Amino acid sequence: MMHNVSHVKLFFLSGLSETMNYRVALFSLTLLCYCFIVLVNVALIVTIILDKTMHEPMYILLCTFCMNGLYGTTGFYPKILWDLLSPVHVISYSGCLVQALVMYSFACSDLYILAVMAYDRYVAICRPLVYHSIMSKSRLLLLVCFSWLTPFCIIGTNIILTSRLKLCSPYIDRLFCVNWVIVKLACFPADTFVNNIVAYITIIIYVLHGFFIFWSYVYVIKTCVNSLENRAKFMQTCVPHLASLLVFLVTILFDVMNMRFGSNNLPQTLQHFMAIEFLIIPPVVNPLIYGFKLTKIRNRILGGITFKIK
Repeated sequence: MMHNVSHVKLFFLSGLSETMNYRVALFSLTLLCYCFIVLVNVALIVTIILDKTMHEPMYILLCTFCMNGLYGTTGFYPKILWDLLSPVHVISYSGCLVQALVMYSFACSDLYILAVMAYDRYVAICRPLVYHSIMSKSRLLLLVCFSWLTPFCIIGTNIILTSRLKLCSPYIDRLFCVNWVIVKLACFPADTFVNNIVAYITIIIYVLHGFFIFWSYVYVIKTCVNSLENRAKFMQTCVPHLASLLVFLVTILFDVMNMRFGSNNLPQTLQHFMAIEFLIIPPVVNPLIYGFKLTKIRNRILGGITFKIK
């Protein structure tokens, strides 16, 4: 029996089993949410690309941030929309591993980009005279490439290690595939030792990203305290970044705490919502935060809307 089930070809996702009575309403709400995410992120990306005055590090990083949001949500929403219309919620073994790769490379990429944004603001406010030499186009391109490639390689390593495990169950009690949940399906817990080590190394790497962001803003705030000009710059460009960071950290923290230390006392629906918060709140909120707070973007979008109305 163990030999037969260890070669899992399909996974059954049971996260929607309690909500099938409301699937039409949920489908409509999910589709509306996904369309809104695509609309606001594409609007910001197109605005930045078309306006040459925004071809600066801060706006290019914001464009990268929005592109990453589209990448992550595309790994989740089409599949969940399909599942809401389907009586059976299955995903192929390879499809499950790809989805897990997309979900968590997206989250790690977000944190990497937020760290680069923090460094950009640190240089702009604390070392303005050398800003353009430090944040040159070539260095910015390198940082943007690393923001995608590094998380992809790190999470890819975790996924490759998972692919070698023999699994004893095809059932995943989640709305989407999660690497840690797949690892827990292993027939022999001893086989997951390397997976656990690499997973904790991955967590440490991205916790260090968090410390780097904290360190950057300690220096930024110190510099801004005694300067009215720097305080204005901080409020204009750093507050949106800090708001995005807070939204990201809270949603990811909920997901990690729920996944690693989740309590069976919590309602299943609440647990599933906590698991997908990072795929709903940041992709919706981030473009709105930056769109309303950054003057150049706000004026460009509002100017375009006014021109169309006329």
